[in-house]
Amino acid sequence: MDSTNSDFPDLQELAKKIRVHVLQMTSSGGSSHIGSAFSMADMIAVLYGNILRMDPTNPECTDRDRFILSKGHAGAAVYAALAEKGFFDKDWLQTHYQNGSKLSGHISHKGIPGVEMSTGSLGHGLPVATGMAIVAKRRKQQHRIFVLLGDGECDEGSNWEAALFAAHHRLSNLTVLIDYNKLQSLDSIEQTLALEPLADKWHSFGWEVEEVDGHDISSLQHTLSTSSLGQKPQCLICHTVKGKGVSFMENSVLWHYRTARGEEYRAALEELTRAA
Repeated sequence: MDSTNSDFPDLQELAKKIRVHVLQMTSSGGSSHIGSAFSMADMIAVLYGNILRMDPTNPECTDRDRFILSKGHAGAAVYAALAEKGFFDKDWLQTHYQNGSKLSGHISHKGIPGVEMSTGSLGHGLPVATGMAIVAKRRKQQHRIFVLLGDGECDEGSNWEAALFAAHHRLSNLTVLIDYNKLQSLDSIEQTLALEPLADKWHSFGWEVEEVDGHDISSLQHTLSTSSLGQKPQCLICHTVKGKGVSFMENSVLWHYRTARGEEYRAALEELTRAA
């Protein structure tokens, strides 16, 4: 177990289970985006394990926290977390991306308890989350809204329009997490459309900004627990590794679209299951 995560063994175990489920789901269904799901697995484990106020027995509760996965292509990780937290039976995961399944490749809210919004076309999650946040603020409701963006998704102009709006209205109930794994669909962020200085951009738009190791569960837990204490919306830039958890997938753009089969699947499963 990583020393940075040793204070939260339950969250570490949840992240491991999410990765194993994602590997099994994408392999059996023949889907892709495993690298994108692995890079955010620790963030998803912290959110669903300790941060989000949600009740799997009453998923439509009006005072629940809201979470939107804007990088919807990595939805397998959220499905896995929801199943582990009891929102639906784990047997559903075995049908992922297959004919007749409720669990589509890009995340869908249709018939899936715990999913707030269907996403896939990038750049939509933050504008919708911003709308949720201003409604909650005007109604004096206390729940929080979280949205997870991909770094390549930050190329979309709709995000920056929403960022301006959120800061103008001082939506302190809104938290953005950016999965900054430095790779997008076909190449590196730097070669495709450079984002740096990313933190300065969000600062200049009027947001509170913190940068953390997106695989450091202790840091994620601390930062997300305290991020609603200010008067501005919060942006958490999470530095991650695409394909985190399987050595031959890490930092490889190949695993944005590739599916693990045969020996690759067996080797990946062995690495994940023997991880402390």
